[in-house]
Amino acid sequence: MKKEIHPDYRPVVFRDGSNGWEMLTMSTIKSKETTKYKDGKEYPLVTVEISSASHPFYTGQQRLIDTEGRAEKFLKKYGKK
Repeated sequence: MKKEIHPDYRPVVFRDGSNGWEMLTMSTIKSKETTKYKDGKEYPLVTVEISSASHPFYTGQQRLIDTEGRAEKFLKKYGKK
């Protein structure tokens, strides 16, 4: 591999901004913030808006708003009379 053309691949902590859930993983993303993780070491911190810990699909709190299908709604509104 050529030197100094690849981004720095290092451990990074991703934190869910809505509930504080954290995950340590490898990434090349740059961050100016740092945090102490559960193991006592300090890592770069990236805050995300939503993760699998807070997404309604994964938490089971997703609600189905549309009870009628889209095609049926269209036909009801614009269909032949």
